[in-house]
Amino acid sequence: MPGENLSRDEARERAALLSVDGYEVSLDVRSAVGEHHGNGPRTFRSVTTIRFRCNEPGASSFADLIAPAVTAVSLNGRDLDPSEVFDGSRIVLEDLAADNELVVDARCAYSRTGEGLHRFVDPEDGEVYLYTQYEPADARRVFANFEQPDLKAPFRFEVRAPEEWTVWSGGAGERADGVWRFAETKPISTYITCVVAGPYHYVTDTYERTLADGTRLRVPLGALCRKGLAPHFDADDVFLITKQGLDFFHDHFDYPYPFGKYDQAFVPEYNLGAMENPGLVTFREEYIFRGKVTRSSYEGRANTILHEMAHMWFGDLVTMEWWDDLWLKESFADFMGAFANVGATRFKDAWITFANRRKAWAYRADQLPSTHPITADIRDLEDAKLNFDGITYAKGASVLKQLVAYVGQDAFLEGARRYFKRHAYGNTRLGDLLAVLEETSGRDMSAWARSWLQTAGVNSLTPQVLLTTDGRIDELVVVQEAAESHPELRPHRVAIGLYRRGEGGALERYARAEADVDGPRTVVTGLAGEQAPELVLVNDDDLTYCKIRFDATSLATLRAALGDMTDPLARALCWSALWNMTRDALLPARDFIDLVLRFGERETDIGVLQMLHAWAESAAVHYTAPERRGEAGRRLSEGARRRLTAAEPGSERQLAWARFFAHVADGPAAFELLTALLDGDGDAVPGLDVDQELRWTFLEALAVHGVAGEKELAAELARDDTASGKRHQVRCLAARPSAAVKAQAWAQVVESDALSNALVEATISGFAQPAQRELIAPYAEKYFAAIERVWGERSIQIGMDVVRGLFPALQDSPDTLAATDAWLAAHEGAAPALRRLVLEARDDLARALRGQACDAAAG
Repeated sequence: MPGENLSRDEARERAALLSVDGYEVSLDVRSAVGEHHGNGPRTFRSVTTIRFRCNEPGASSFADLIAPAVTAVSLNGRDLDPSEVFDGSRIVLEDLAADNELVVDARCAYSRTGEGLHRFVDPEDGEVYLYTQYEPADARRVFANFEQPDLKAPFRFEVRAPEEWTVWSGGAGERADGVWRFAETKPISTYITCVVAGPYHYVTDTYERTLADGTRLRVPLGALCRKGLAPHFDADDVFLITKQGLDFFHDHFDYPYPFGKYDQAFVPEYNLGAMENPGLVTFREEYIFRGKVTRSSYEGRANTILHEMAHMWFGDLVTMEWWDDLWLKESFADFMGAFANVGATRFKDAWITFANRRKAWAYRADQLPSTHPITADIRDLEDAKLNFDGITYAKGASVLKQLVAYVGQDAFLEGARRYFKRHAYGNTRLGDLLAVLEETSGRDMSAWARSWLQTAGVNSLTPQVLLTTDGRIDELVVVQEAAESHPELRPHRVAIGLYRRGEGGALERYARAEADVDGPRTVVTGLAGEQAPELVLVNDDDLTYCKIRFDATSLATLRAALGDMTDPLARALCWSALWNMTRDALLPARDFIDLVLRFGERETDIGVLQMLHAWAESAAVHYTAPERRGEAGRRLSEGARRRLTAAEPGSERQLAWARFFAHVADGPAAFELLTALLDGDGDAVPGLDVDQELRWTFLEALAVHGVAGEKELAAELARDDTASGKRHQVRCLAARPSAAVKAQAWAQVVESDALSNALVEATISGFAQPAQRELIAPYAEKYFAAIERVWGERSIQIGMDVVRGLFPALQDSPDTLAATDAWLAAHEGAAPALRRLVLEARDDLARALRGQACDAAAG
């Protein structure tokens, strides 16, 4: 309904009219346990008191609330008729006084989609767990409020819960007379308030530090998860990273952690990676590892912990005024995650991960038709929901990394310190940050901001080398190009590295120069006279955000000797560039697969290796010519099997190759090996620990090819009768090669809302299998017939999952492209967010078809 989708103009009008002094929120969640009676949703009582001022007495406004029922509404002591003032998403407030008190008594619904107050029943022991998730605007599903980031206020929460439960919120809490009462928060936005309740396993610690003024800061730490995950919970490592991060940010920000305690809750069926609720950060529980994982997984968790911690300052203490400036929190947190990981933890190679993984996300997003400037035009809440994307996070972080180089790290951090002190507990826009950076750096930030923050698209940089007659560099030029749709050529500070093979064949850098690339053609003066290079690496050391291209000599060198490159960051940059060339139909998919099979085993960074596995699989599925898919699949399967059996027993490389082998397993011999591993044959791959998580990975591969069926999956669930096991089983069941299975999975996701968000995600993941293209072909037409209805009937999170996850990408033919275009032409009036998702899927499909044509033309 229109009222549910708050517009920017409405928010600005309301912010100009109202100021909020405080909230008192009382929730009664005792209804979360026991039988549910009635046909409607399971609900809880929510009573909210809001004290606020209006600078135009007599004016009208509205409060936000999404609830099945409102029992009572009182404004300044006047009882209002809920049926007259509440339309399902808004409460009309007329004839406001200068000082106002609004009291709303409502029945709000527990969520099964991860939005609002999510209720989860653990199948292992029947225990019920609750948590809230609001960003960008789902606090109104739990209590009445003014749901926009610039109407900050202090909050007081109280919660009535079952006797045996513990309840957490942003402030410190204690239980008395059966009620949990929490200390008043600092002024914060509605979307970062939080409640977590249930029989969670809880571990505590303390962070202490002497501040610059000599005072002692003491921060109580907590970490919690479901009881069923407690045996796997390595809270000591979570606390280690937490303390290292708090030290790092205190060293650099000169502003003490402002929110008292610091709890971190790992919760079930979570849609996001994590959420920065001050004092009570929530994470997806998959960050608690039930089986053996590689160092890359621990690095990723540390990055997320530090990302959310950075938000305590960038986002919570100082918050963007509206979602246009979402980058003011997300780009900074994404940058700070890697910055702090390198500076404070054991993960000193986090910038390699950033260059290889995070930037890949940004490059993809920045070439979609929906790409947007980092400072985006966010018209409404649906726009905001979709802009938590690779532009806002990873491109924004990449640009901030450049900004640090541009103004200097000291000036950047001093700007941050002034920004926090000047705008503490307030809201800001782009200009507020640029102002402090101009003060500290002495540079004019407006031109930089125009080029990097206010335009979209990614540039490509290509070297051109002219040699003298005696084989030395006469002139080295960097050519900058941009897409026609986004023609901006930006200023880049880059390092250009020259590489040659030395003794023993190692490919190493022998010369480097930094240059300011600006415009279509830049002559690099610092390398003239150097010996002719075998490889020129533009953007060596990853100083700027761009797509790297290669001259013919450099590309030939990489084809022959990529594995001989000794520097891990340079190697990661080359891999990323080669993948971008594959996606851009400049390098045949078969060539990229060949490079991975030849040189992947020599990759020393485990995170890069796992990224190569994902890219190679994608190259085979999406960018390989249809007539060569069988050959590509067999090559990957056999190559992965060889690397698996040759890897050091018990090593993380062995684990990485085992997971990849399961993803690409093809043919009777591959299935026999997977079956032997599941049967406990220790001689099949000596040293490989086939734990429960790896068992499900192997079983999914067998289910896809019909080697494992319902009986085997039921037996595995009996072995792992947990919430995680149930999700794995649901995915594997949907992956079976049966028309009846696909029909059932489709009906469960598209025609019913009975499944929770996690099981919707699992079913969609199992439904579409590359080996089953013909089996799922009939669903392309059904997809286009259903998506507008699904978008209108389901929550935005489920709508996004369905529209993205069920797009017929595996029906990669011009006919599917034409069907997509026909739907877009016939639905010009569809919700802009829905059209954006379809346009993005269309672009991926068109890119895949171009890649397949490139692969076919390679001979």
